[in-house]
Amino acid sequence: MGLERSHQVERDFEREYGKLQQLEEQTRRLQKDMKKSTDADLAMSKSAVKISLDLLSNPLCEQDQDLLNMVMALDTAVKRMDAFNQEKVNQIQKTVIEPLKKFGSVFPSLNMAVKRREQALQDYRRLQAKVEKYEEKEKTGPVLAKLHQAREELRPVREDFEAKNRQLLEEMPRFYGSRLDYFQPSFESLIRAQVVYYSEMHKIFGDLSHQLDQPGHSDEQRERENEAKLRLAAPLTGWGQRWPWFTCWPFAMNDSS
Repeated sequence: MGLERSHQVERDFEREYGKLQQLEEQTRRLQKDMKKSTDADLAMSKSAVKISLDLLSNPLCEQDQDLLNMVMALDTAVKRMDAFNQEKVNQIQKTVIEPLKKFGSVFPSLNMAVKRREQALQDYRRLQAKVEKYEEKEKTGPVLAKLHQAREELRPVREDFEAKNRQLLEEMPRFYGSRLDYFQPSFESLIRAQVVYYSEMHKIFGDLSHQLDQPGHSDEQRERENEAKLRLAAPLTGWGQRWPWFTCWPFAMNDSS
């Protein structure tokens, strides 16, 4: 293999392997982000269910039937949300995260093959340099004998490297090109899962909104009523004035230092 050809082979190899290294990092990062996303989704819906249960157990709900009815409606809605969210996460786990994990499992074998190819290249270069050293010497009998022996040692090593290099240069572009066909069904499934989930959320919370709406009240009227109620509740925030004993608690005392 000539020097110019050797450099071209290395450039071709580095180009193809570089694309796969980038793909490996993108696959790893996407798998990690998808796992974080599904974990956050589950935590969100579980927290919503916990909040509704806390509200149901609040003594205020026992004293106000209208409030109890509202909280019960909310509890039903968030439990439905949690169920659909779990279905969505299960679908994403099966059709997106697991395929990403399977695709990523190919890279360790690829990287090991690249290391074997690199070792073969080093052996090839070492023996090639040995041959070139004898070729530059005066062609005496002993030198010719050593040159012949060096060439014999070089031949199988060169063939081994060329075979490894050829196999990788054939397989790496093929594997890189397969990513679209492999991931397209996963991404389509992800989009469908999100569409189904948010369509159901629109229905669930649309139903909840209808249950909470008072006949004849516009959104503006409800907003004004809520603001009025908040203004009435505002004096309750004056703990020190309404309940002077509160200021005697250690955590309410001013720092005198």
